[in-house]
Amino acid sequence: MRRSSLFLVGLVAATAALLAGIYTGSQRSSTSAPASPGVTAEAVANLLASSLEDVAGKPQSFSPWQGKTLVINFWATWCPPCREEMPAFSRLQDRHAARGVQFVGIALDTADNVRAFAAAHPVNYPLLVGGAAGVDLARQFGNARLALPYTLLIAPDGDLRLVRLGPISESELDLAVHQSLAR
Repeated sequence: MRRSSLFLVGLVAATAALLAGIYTGSQRSSTSAPASPGVTAEAVANLLASSLEDVAGKPQSFSPWQGKTLVINFWATWCPPCREEMPAFSRLQDRHAARGVQFVGIALDTADNVRAFAAAHPVNYPLLVGGAAGVDLARQFGNARLALPYTLLIAPDGDLRLVRLGPISESELDLAVHQSLAR
């Protein structure tokens, strides 16, 4: 009996340590930009050179947004946290548009799903259908597992100021935008 009790205690301790490590790692990666600035600069350049279709099926180039503070949100219609963030993103778009901030949603979803969602839940920022190019962009910005939501804040100079895997609160994103604009 003593041996099984020790095994159980060891198993519980190992599980707790594993969960603590996963939590700490996710907190660290969720708020910090990638360590490799070369990859970041290349990813930003690739994004600005990209064109994705909007919900009407028309190509939308990122180049007109060059020099703006960009908040890029990778999302999907089937992702509850993604959908929950969108009203806050619309409010922040309204609040910061005059200061050169542009929100863009890149859906890693089908065009039909995105069109239906946009018709039922309009937002005041562009929603683009990512397709294979959107998947590639998400991976270039460090989202190898394509987990959603995934939000980026890119300064006008192309500096990646925020990378967030998972939902981000309106107040936290508002603060990050303010800090980026103040630099």
